[in-house]
Amino acid sequence: MSAATPDPPPAPALGVPTWSAPVRYAEVDQQGVVFNPHYLLYCDEAMGAFCLGRGLGDFVERVRLKRSGQTWHAAARWGDVVAVDARCTAVGRTSLTMVFEVGVGPRACCSVETVYVHTDAGGTPVPISEADRAALAG
Repeated sequence: MSAATPDPPPAPALGVPTWSAPVRYAEVDQQGVVFNPHYLLYCDEAMGAFCLGRGLGDFVERVRLKRSGQTWHAAARWGDVVAVDARCTAVGRTSLTMVFEVGVGPRACCSVETVYVHTDAGGTPVPISEADRAALAG
């Protein structure tokens, strides 16, 4: 008899898509690839899913875009299913940095780094609470 082979370790949380959806016909240009601004839309959807998954539904409604940088790697096309991994990489006093990796299967399509500012209802920056910080790191 041989010894049982141990189970492999669980997959890390990073790499499990935060959000995914099929590419719609209206999102592609005449070249048949996703038009660049739609990658940012995918990241917005992933940000919403990221926050909702951590009990931060109210928080996501109070953040405003400060800046977003996009690095394109490869095209997504009509009929592909895009998946977005989202992670919070930094939390400041009133802002946070999110990194989004957009891909189709194993193919990386786009990397995006976005800085959001946490605001009150009037749009004035306000500090991020310790509870929200813990959830973002979670």
